[in-house]
Amino acid sequence: MVTSRDVARLAGVSQSTVSYVLSGRRSISAETRRRVESAIAELAFQPNAGARALKSQRTQVIGLMVPFGAGTDTAGLLPFIETITTCAREQDYDVLLVTRDEGSAGLTRLASRSLCDAIVLMDIEEHDARIPVAAALPVPVILIGLPADPLGLPCVDLDFEQAGRLAVDHLAATGHDRIVLIGHPRETVAREVNFVGRFRRAALAAAAAHGVACTVAERPERGAGGLAAALDRALAGGGGPGSGGRLGLVVHDAEAVQPVLHALVARGWLPGRDLSVVGLCPDVLAEGMTPPVTNVSLEPRDVSRRAMRTLFRLLDRDRAEVADQVDLVAPRLTRRRTTRPG
Repeated sequence: MVTSRDVARLAGVSQSTVSYVLSGRRSISAETRRRVESAIAELAFQPNAGARALKSQRTQVIGLMVPFGAGTDTAGLLPFIETITTCAREQDYDVLLVTRDEGSAGLTRLASRSLCDAIVLMDIEEHDARIPVAAALPVPVILIGLPADPLGLPCVDLDFEQAGRLAVDHLAATGHDRIVLIGHPRETVAREVNFVGRFRRAALAAAAAHGVACTVAERPERGAGGLAAALDRALAGGGGPGSGGRLGLVVHDAEAVQPVLHALVARGWLPGRDLSVVGLCPDVLAEGMTPPVTNVSLEPRDVSRRAMRTLFRLLDRDRAEVADQVDLVAPRLTRRRTTRPG
């Protein structure tokens, strides 16, 4: 088995220098670092994680608290987990998944047992009971989401306010005189998941600024029944074929976009001809839908990469340098086949 002593011998340095290069706890000249890293690569040296943790007083683990259970959009969650895990591995960190239902107790367990060096929190509510606990932990914590009061914790997320404005501005610019928002089930809205309210409030305000009627068609429950009820209300207000009006739907639940398109066609409404549909979803999903849907991009991988960059700055520097920072990723609107001609 190759050891750090073998690396030191090949690089022509002391064993402690190899340790400092691996841990980053002391400044090492660029030339010395290059020789050590070259020796590590040549010998295919894999440092022992336990020994390294003892020396650096770090676990080399990032805790990630994710939503799981009934009603979780697992397809939408996967790009976040994949990107966060990839970014962690690039920095020689592993990721420990913890489910959101553990709540504040899960956060305390992670920190008190020294299971991780930092924590990423997802599925943030506007008034999230985990935030005061997270702000008091001895390890860095970053939020993917924006609560009403982050208590000094750094937040990274999509700019959902801008996303709401983009969707409404597009429909107003293409001559629509009635807009209906179809979003998440009532249980999600009641839980005050932060991005739901941010998107909705901005969209309603943008419609008012344009002088366009805009309402919300609530989904009373998750599943086909709730979606059908919301569409019944949306379509009953007119704006369809032969009415002389122009109706635009904004579907801001990524899971619901394709089902809405299917349901409209089943009712005899052709998106892009009889009404317009704008979905809030990743570009890759929008392009693959039938028909390809005009969308405001969610950018889950960009959000995750930015969050991890900030997290490693917190680990490597004074936490005060990044504290109280809100970093919002700008969304894009891409017009496709579900927008009626202007």
